[in-house]
Amino acid sequence: MNRPAFSNLVKDLHAGKFVLTGELEPEKVTSLEEVLESARAMKPYVVAANVTDNPLAYAYMNSLVPSWKVQEEVGLETVYQMTIRDRNRLAVVSDVLAAQYLGIKNILTLSGDHTVLGDNKGAQSVYDIDSAQFTYLLHKMIDEGVDLAGNEIHGKIEINVGIAANPNADPLMPEVLKVGRKTKLGADFIQTQTMFDIDLIKNFLKEMDKYKTPVLIGIFPLKSYGIADFFDKFIPGVSVPQELLASMKKAKEEPDKEKRKEKYDEVNLEFFGPIIREIKKTTNAAGIHIMAVLYERIFESLLENF
Repeated sequence: MNRPAFSNLVKDLHAGKFVLTGELEPEKVTSLEEVLESARAMKPYVVAANVTDNPLAYAYMNSLVPSWKVQEEVGLETVYQMTIRDRNRLAVVSDVLAAQYLGIKNILTLSGDHTVLGDNKGAQSVYDIDSAQFTYLLHKMIDEGVDLAGNEIHGKIEINVGIAANPNADPLMPEVLKVGRKTKLGADFIQTQTMFDIDLIKNFLKEMDKYKTPVLIGIFPLKSYGIADFFDKFIPGVSVPQELLASMKKAKEEPDKEKRKEKYDEVNLEFFGPIIREIKKTTNAAGIHIMAVLYERIFESLLENF
C-alpha cells in the first residue's frame, strides 16, 4: 500500500533510516508528570514513543490524552496504542476521529491481552472486530474516507498505521500468515513483541521479507529482578532467558541501592548491547522498539556505541 508518510516515524522509515522508538505507560493515575518526565528523558534517543493502552488488561488512564500531552508538552511524537479488547467499532471510529483532531500521527492496532489476566477479572472483553479488521477499518477511514459501513467521514484522517507481531510464537507460521494478512490490509510498520534470541529475530525477519513492511524489533531492558521475574512468569508468549534471569537475581543481592542499580545496568548492557548491534549490522530490521518503561537512564549507555 502506498500510503503517504504522515508521521516523522514513517518518514524516517521511508528514508531508510534505522529508527528507535520507546515506550510510555500511563498507569492508574490522575497525573501525567511521571509520563512526561519519561518522555523528556527518552526524547534525545527516539523518533517516537508508544503510549500503552491498558497493558495486561489492567485498567489504566486512557492512552489518547497522554499521547496528545506528550506531543504538546515534550515535542516527542507518539504512537497511540489502541486495543479492540475494550472497544467496538463505534468506539474505534470515535477515538480515531479524536486522535486526528489532536494531531496524533501513528496508531498501533492491538487485540489486547484477555481480561482474565487483568486487575478487573470480571470485565467482559469486547472483540467486536479482530486486529486484522481493525487494520482494515483504519485503511477505510484513512485511504477511502469512510467507516466499515461506508458512512462518509467529513475531513481527512492523516495517520500512519502500525501492527504488532509475536516472533516468539510456536509454531511461527500461523503468526507469519496473520501478520502478512494485516500488512495487505494497510499497515505502514510492524513492531514486535519482546525478543531475547538473535536467531529467532533473524528467522522472523527472513519470513517478513516477502511483505515489504518495515519491522522494528522489540527489546525489553529489565530494570530490576522483580520486573524480570514477573515478566517471565506472567507475560503471555514470552520467557526471559534463564542466564539473564540468573544474572538479574545475582545483581539483586547487592545491598547498596545505587550499586545495585549499576549492576542491573551492567547486566542489561552486556546482554542487549550485542543484540542491538547485530540487528543493525547484519539484518534488514528497520529499527528497534525499546520497551524500557521508567528505565530511561539505560538509553545513553545502551546506545552510545550504536
